[in-house]
Amino acid sequence: MAETTTTETPAARAELPPDRFLNRELSWLDFNARVLELAEDDSLPLLERMKFLAIFASNLDEFFMVRIAGLKRRQSTGLTVRSPDGLTIREQLARVTERTQELVHRQSDCFASSVRPQLEQAGVRIVHWDDLDDAEALRLREYFRDQVFPVLTPLAVDPAHPFPYISGLSLNLAVSVRDPDTGAPRFARLKVPNNVPRFVRVGSGTAPDAASAVFLPLEDLIAAHLQQLFPGLDVLDHHVFRVTRNADLEVEEDRDEDLLQALERELARRRFGPAVRLEVHETMDPRILDVLVSELEVGPQDVVTVPGLLDLAALMALYDLDRPELKDEPFVPATHPRLSEGETPKSVFATLREGDVLVHHPYHSFATSVQRFIEQAAADPDVLAIKQTLYRTSGDSPIVTALIEAAEAGKQVVVLVEIKARFDEEANISWARELERAGCHVVYGLVGLKTHCKTALVVRREGGVIRRYCHIGTGNYNPKTARIYEDLGILTADPRVGADLTDLFNTLTGYSRQTSYRQLMVAPHSIRSGLVEKIRREARHAAEGRPARIRLKANSLVDEKTIDTLYEASRAGVPVELFIRGICALRPGVPGLSENIRVHSIVGRFLEHSRVFHFANGGEGEWWIGSADLMHRNLDRRVEVLLRVCEEDAHRQLQSMFDSAMADDVGCWQLGPDGTWTRHKGRDHQAGLVAVVAEQAG
Repeated sequence: MAETTTTETPAARAELPPDRFLNRELSWLDFNARVLELAEDDSLPLLERMKFLAIFASNLDEFFMVRIAGLKRRQSTGLTVRSPDGLTIREQLARVTERTQELVHRQSDCFASSVRPQLEQAGVRIVHWDDLDDAEALRLREYFRDQVFPVLTPLAVDPAHPFPYISGLSLNLAVSVRDPDTGAPRFARLKVPNNVPRFVRVGSGTAPDAASAVFLPLEDLIAAHLQQLFPGLDVLDHHVFRVTRNADLEVEEDRDEDLLQALERELARRRFGPAVRLEVHETMDPRILDVLVSELEVGPQDVVTVPGLLDLAALMALYDLDRPELKDEPFVPATHPRLSEGETPKSVFATLREGDVLVHHPYHSFATSVQRFIEQAAADPDVLAIKQTLYRTSGDSPIVTALIEAAEAGKQVVVLVEIKARFDEEANISWARELERAGCHVVYGLVGLKTHCKTALVVRREGGVIRRYCHIGTGNYNPKTARIYEDLGILTADPRVGADLTDLFNTLTGYSRQTSYRQLMVAPHSIRSGLVEKIRREARHAAEGRPARIRLKANSLVDEKTIDTLYEASRAGVPVELFIRGICALRPGVPGLSENIRVHSIVGRFLEHSRVFHFANGGEGEWWIGSADLMHRNLDRRVEVLLRVCEEDAHRQLQSMFDSAMADDVGCWQLGPDGTWTRHKGRDHQAGLVAVVAEQAG
């Protein structure tokens, strides 16, 4: 879409206050606090609460590996850099440390005083070594001897043995020992192996099941047998610790260097990134802590003390217990009613010739919609070509299998694999090579940009005519996450969209510099400018007394230009409803600035992931969906796509979704002018959508 020059409204020209932005990092911690609130919620099934404890811990790990690591890297340059809310990096890190410590203590207290005791009442126990009876201890001694002892490597620290490398996110024991002859103290590090289950089943067998659900943390088992690892020495004490390292890649992209090789080199370096966090039990000996702080080259502010078990992300392994009464009711996605006749699947191509299909995952099945679209295209002799972007997919991806089968059948298959997708780099490199071996044309996108859009184009010959079929979505082509992530997608045979995707793929695979499209906005060229123009158009409509309204749904709202334009619209009298799952740097409800803006966040069973944009447009409403969050990285450093949704049925579905999410009686968190999120108990928005889709499916 071409950029449009417009005249700003009088409200837009008014000076905006300097404190109008909330801090991005603290807003993210507020999001993770909402995850923690679900773990603290006694009304949820017990294993679901435990799952949210694990998700909270895993989220926090990635936050430190990427966001805090990035702040520390910028701090090391010595430049004085302030965030949009006016904080220096030092001030941001100090506030993050304080807030993180508070949340970690809340997490530990939730587990120790609520979830763990209730699990014990339900027959699921996590015990310590001293809790075992003689028979249990004997069996676990044998397990230690056979399964654990052979993979342990105690590493001494002395003048002849330098402090060892501590891998990121590994659990470790700092062991104090003494030579009985000389009385000299010694220090050793022992890594808790990550290829042995973290929670060892107490009793016969090793698989968790309903009959025997008693578990011993692996570090407790190792600690009980330390004397076997240091024979002839006195074991004085041990302390558990964990290190988080910078895992954010910095790939220097050069047109003359193979990107695949450059990325593989950086992946090898990632494991040696500097430490950014040291987690220790709150009872750790201060002398041992001083050694760790010194050797790991972290500061006291980088130390997080934990009252209980470290690395509660490992609790996710216990979620597989066969205890359905402790979990949410099973959920089975429904096939979209237009894609089947009773139990019989319909041709996706025939369906799309009748009109677009809006699929809403996980409520609508990914397997019987998007996946079937690609699989039918791969098997159809009339299909000439398939072009697709892949950002993340599953380990046993049926999408990749279908693309390989299509190439082997002689179809032209072009796949843009984003090998820079964070933490999926190695998997995507593997997929890229497998696709290449099958005869697919594999490309890696544009220099300096990540390709984050979710697009697929199928070219089919029909009676001597070439027709193009398309899918554009908000989520990855990943059947596993499609069962737990909320996402939207349009399947369409609209020739305008087909022409747009043809132009887009020519840009991604060749040297085209296309920047304007018919039904798409494409970053980094036109999404921000296109959205800003549409927001300002709503302000003009409001000033003219015409229908004006803005509804936005995204994972994150950080981009200052977009936020300022929303403030301008609010000042002009435009009602603005924001459905933001994670980070929100906008302050709603501030008199004279944003009193017409409301912000809701829903964190629940499914991860709200879709991006939707609605503009009343003077009564001729526009709806857009796509892959772009309102963040600098999405709008400036990624290839993102927003698609204009044209069919009225799809408009009604999107309208209904927003009406439910923004209703006064919905269970959600609401953001206040001071940046505080307040939880409001109420109707379950996601459960309501499950019921609606089930009813539509018959």
